[in-house]
Amino acid sequence: MIRATHHAPAGAWPALPDTPEIALDFDARHRRRIRLEASNGDAVLLDLGQAIAMADGDGLQAEDGRWFRIRAKPEPLIAVTAPTRHLLMKLAWHLGNRHTPAEIQADRILIRHDHVLADMARGLGGHAEPVEAPFQPEGGAYHGHGHDHAHDHDHPHDHDHPHSHTHD
Repeated sequence: MIRATHHAPAGAWPALPDTPEIALDFDARHRRRIRLEASNGDAVLLDLGQAIAMADGDGLQAEDGRWFRIRAKPEPLIAVTAPTRHLLMKLAWHLGNRHTPAEIQADRILIRHDHVLADMARGLGGHAEPVEAPFQPEGGAYHGHGHDHAHDHDHPHDHDHPHSHTHD
């Protein structure tokens, strides 16, 4: 098995058109150690010193010098849209208030498939449609590395916000 021990962000490694790819969904792109399979059939052991939130186009280098391109694999998501930019901004605020990972695009917000949040968006006047797409949510002001950490809200935070943490 090939052992990949080095990660490089997109643009910081020598990507070639025929570089084998490893397609992973969002959760699988935040790992330290896992067995992966490349598009050319190679079995690859990801063996990094610490977990890294990898993005589409990043590279993994094997001990023998070979590179593998990370691809964001499409996954089931909800595309939240609105008839006006103002309403889309309001929807972004409400989704952010729910602490859900979200990918902000020019004309839509992608979130994980969640019928409660989809109903909320519709109830506020927006649209919420299921889509299959790669997912690269924003890193967030407190977790800066692009990966949400699920955790309960019964512990002290390093930030203040005067709203309830009750999640339906």
